Amino acid sequence: MTAPRRRLVRPTPTSEPRSPERQARLQRLRQRLEKERATLARWMARLRRAFHVVEKAQRQVGRLERQIAREEA
Repeated sequence: MTAPRRRLVRPTPTSEPRSPERQARLQRLRQRLEKERATLARWMARLRRAFHVVEKAQRQVGRLERQIAREEA
């Protein structure tokens, strides 16, 4: 016979008043998040441009391959 699963008992988080240290830490984290979001947006724009350049090159290669295949046939 199998034993029933044990329940994991975790302490409930206490809602302590916000201390100045905690507020300062949250503010630093929010600033860091904003900075990282801006960095990500820049990289996404760069990636989008690069992706379109690759798509264009692939279209050109495909076009040239088809043209060569027609000329050889």
